[in-house]
Amino acid sequence: MKTLDPLDGIAAFLTVSMYLSFSKAADELGMSRATVGAQVRQLEDRLGIRLFQRSTRKIALTEAGAAYREALSGILPQIREAERAAISFQKEAVGRLRVSAPPDLGHLVIVPAVSEFLKLNPAVSIELDLSHRAVNLIEDGFDLAIRGRLSVDPNLITRQLATSSLVICASPTYIAEHGAPETPHDLAHHSCLHFAELRWGRVWPFSRNGEEFRIPIVPRLELNHSLGLRDAALLGVGIVLLPDFIVGEDLRQGRLVRLLPDWDISTIQLQAVYPANRHIAVKVRRFVSFLAGKLRE
Repeated sequence: MKTLDPLDGIAAFLTVSMYLSFSKAADELGMSRATVGAQVRQLEDRLGIRLFQRSTRKIALTEAGAAYREALSGILPQIREAERAAISFQKEAVGRLRVSAPPDLGHLVIVPAVSEFLKLNPAVSIELDLSHRAVNLIEDGFDLAIRGRLSVDPNLITRQLATSSLVICASPTYIAEHGAPETPHDLAHHSCLHFAELRWGRVWPFSRNGEEFRIPIVPRLELNHSLGLRDAALLGVGIVLLPDFIVGEDLRQGRLVRLLPDWDISTIQLQAVYPANRHIAVKVRRFVSFLAGKLRE
């Protein structure tokens, strides 16, 4: 049995009662006259009362209809205000934005970007979840996720934000004590610091002259936090494989030294992923574009 919607026909009834004309009400509502008349009749049937007296020349409210209109007098402004509030999400950056991102990228890049974005968009608030877990955007209620790589289903949109190179490096102290590897195969004789969340496991990928090498490693230290691995490398614990956005400044300042520079290593594609629909909120579009610009910098 169909559940009756208490709002069915109310807009039609109130508009007809305003103009006392089905034709004018139809023009106002963007409906056919027949549709407006059908909605009013269905409302009358549901209530079990006659709301209008109809004749060939004019219509008028019945006593019950007048009382019903009086009781509903405040509902249309409330509905229109609710519609304006909802529509504003498509015209302005407003409301709460829930974002999931990995901790390392979050601390170094996204938190500073979020801070600047909030200053530029005062009607937006942001809830930022920093974790490695693969969130279900729809079920978990997130507006978007930022990851190095995500399995994307047809209900999601993916936008590439930036590309980050992976770098193998170690501290000058470590190199002075243990030497530097000359080929990737030499890593078997070194202390390796491994990021536990790498999707390809305990293997470091290299390529040279079109030939690919997958070098298995036995980690001296394994962590699921890139910044912790960077700290261990700075302390001379071993050789680390990390994205350049994590270690780039350390390399520029000489705190870490790049190793095996003649070998190519995989890159990370940083992506923003969000639910696909025709009405993507302005806050989502604006934040993704803003973040893409920051990552390009």
